[in-house]
Amino acid sequence: MAVEHPVTAPSGDQTRIHNIGYRAYDGPRLGRSYATRSLYSQSLRGAYGLGRSVKSKVLPMLLFVVMCVPAAIMVAVAVATKANDLPVDYTRYAIIMQAVISLYVASQAPQSVSRDLRFKTVPLYFSRPIETADYVRAKYAALATAMFILTAAPLIVLYVGALLAKLDFTDQTKGFGQGLVSVALLSLLFAGIGLVIASVTPRRGFGIAAVIAVLTISYGAVTTLQAIADAQGTTGAIPWIGLFSPVTLIDGLQSAFLGASSAFPGAVGPSNGEGVVYVLAVLGLIAACYGLLMRRYKKVGL
Repeated sequence: MAVEHPVTAPSGDQTRIHNIGYRAYDGPRLGRSYATRSLYSQSLRGAYGLGRSVKSKVLPMLLFVVMCVPAAIMVAVAVATKANDLPVDYTRYAIIMQAVISLYVASQAPQSVSRDLRFKTVPLYFSRPIETADYVRAKYAALATAMFILTAAPLIVLYVGALLAKLDFTDQTKGFGQGLVSVALLSLLFAGIGLVIASVTPRRGFGIAAVIAVLTISYGAVTTLQAIADAQGTTGAIPWIGLFSPVTLIDGLQSAFLGASSAFPGAVGPSNGEGVVYVLAVLGLIAACYGLLMRRYKKVGL
């Protein structure tokens, strides 16, 4: 019950101080792991606009549909024509749709981190109970999961369609598994690059433009140099040039170890030895992105 303590003010007016009976919290304390899982869940839902305004749902849902519609059309054509194989390999689909994937990560990476930077709420996260590593892992895992959903969903459509078309089960299952490995690595790589770039600026618009510029300019420059090398007959340089773009990195890795056909000029993909360099480059970039995010948020959280 509230207790009133009359106090006489210097002006002669009577003032009351109310004891409203604040009580200490005596419920369960769920700790860092629960807070990290909650941040992961909230960030993953936000990557598709869930729990946000209708306007926030339009772009991610539209891009998701754009990713899946071509796969559905390919399946319909394969079933109608009774084809012996799908028009596109599972490992090729993400490379073909890389523009849509780049647009998705460019739009959602800044959404994931830029608002926290703009409104200076990051130190509040670190006050208690989560730490810098928890925040970075939750954000990284959430965006990588969202991208894996985006890139794996059309592969599921292709796989289910292939089984409905009564294509060879063993071949389709093997190709589907290889495709999942490819898009998992692509999701980790693109999510890391997107978050590192977006964490530099609190302005979402600048973050979107920067991510698009890095992904598209690097891909355009690498493919142009590869075409020049092919025209000049220096085909041995083509695989090494492919190391300087995220898209061509994934392309080279899967053509070396996942049985995919290469999109490099003249279909000159990396050999197994060169493919090892591609694997190390992809894993190194993922680790570097995580390390850069840790350094960035240790400074922000001070």
